[in-house]
Amino acid sequence: MNIHTPEIDRKPSREEAEAALALLRQWAGKSHDGEIDLVDPVLRRLVDGEADSYPVLARDYPDGFSVDGAYKASLPDLQNGPSALIRGANRGIQHVGISNFRLPISYHTRDNGDLTLETSVTGTVSLDADKKGINMSRIMRSFYEHADKTFSFDVIKAALDDYKTDLESFDARINMRLSFPMKVNSLRSGLSGFQYYDIALELVDMGGVRRSIMHLDYVYSSTCPCSLELSEHARRERGQLATPHSQRSVARISVEVKDGKCLWFEDLIDMCRRAVPTETQVMVKREDEQAFAELNAANPIFVEDAARLFAEQLQADPRIGDYRVLASHQESLHSHDAVSVLTEGDLFAAESLDPKLFSTLFHVG
Repeated sequence: MNIHTPEIDRKPSREEAEAALALLRQWAGKSHDGEIDLVDPVLRRLVDGEADSYPVLARDYPDGFSVDGAYKASLPDLQNGPSALIRGANRGIQHVGISNFRLPISYHTRDNGDLTLETSVTGTVSLDADKKGINMSRIMRSFYEHADKTFSFDVIKAALDDYKTDLESFDARINMRLSFPMKVNSLRSGLSGFQYYDIALELVDMGGVRRSIMHLDYVYSSTCPCSLELSEHARRERGQLATPHSQRSVARISVEVKDGKCLWFEDLIDMCRRAVPTETQVMVKREDEQAFAELNAANPIFVEDAARLFAEQLQADPRIGDYRVLASHQESLHSHDAVSVLTEGDLFAAESLDPKLFSTLFHVG
């Protein structure tokens, strides 16, 4: 037999709830912990005196509160806790740190004195298998102690020394990315404007060996030699107007700067211009546009040619050790890009490439 009781679905009144709460408190006050836990451990708070002892938390920000040494010593530090807190595989981590903290940094330049440029900094260290983690803010604090200096690889080495010692790590790395302005002249009109170059300075310290690296993204136009010949064939044989295809292209040049050598930003840019002179233009009038068409016709280039031409300049410079050339010709004929990779030495050698490596070789105007 089923008996339906409408009272079950009825919401109890406040008076009934208060009476039930009073009954629970009365029962809990006369019961031991085991009995309470069998019902619900939360009921322990209903015992006289315990419910009232729960702290009342302040809701206003304490402007006048100051921190002394004893209080700081009492603060929990989970990230630097014991190895028992480690989760996952008992493995060391090659790089752990912070990426893209920004600050204004002063740099020496070859042609324009010192420039202060917004810089994005990545700092990492190695982490032993038995360490839970690192104090990330120490990397920033160590770097800020050098941020008012005019930067060079020597200054970067000092900053790396500081946070490597502070974090008790064997290996470390600093990477500083910036946009470097350089005034360039138009081809024929006499105008000039600023070209901006994506540059990064990198210092790698692994196994006690330090290597200084400079990266540069160089943007140029590439006219397809095959398309140029086919266009000329159509003109010559059939009197048919035709234009070869060309496209904006990007090369990422990475070079190891040998110890004790000075390689200016402008020096590396000049090498790229000598290798592939069809750099994209800043200020253009009609006579400049015509000149650029003539310059491209005089320098048709496959992506394989680009890699070798850049390499020719790099390996001729005694300040440069290992190097890597990544080139991407972002085709106007095809719906895909033409790419090449050329490396010299062990520093940049890699059998595996980041699947999205070439998608980063894209210049946004």
